[in-house]
Amino acid sequence: MPIPGIFYLIAVILLVLAALPISSRGVSLALLGAAFALLGYSWDTITG
Repeated sequence: MPIPGIFYLIAVILLVLAALPISSRGVSLALLGAAFALLGYSWDTITG
């Protein structure tokens, strides 16, 4: 599995966890999931 695919998988897991009624102190799981999705999307540009 390529690295962007791993980042997308992590993003999906974090977004699913963010939708559950659990509390996470100090860290927004939805924001972290969006950051991983953006990282996966822009991986080819970042690494050149």
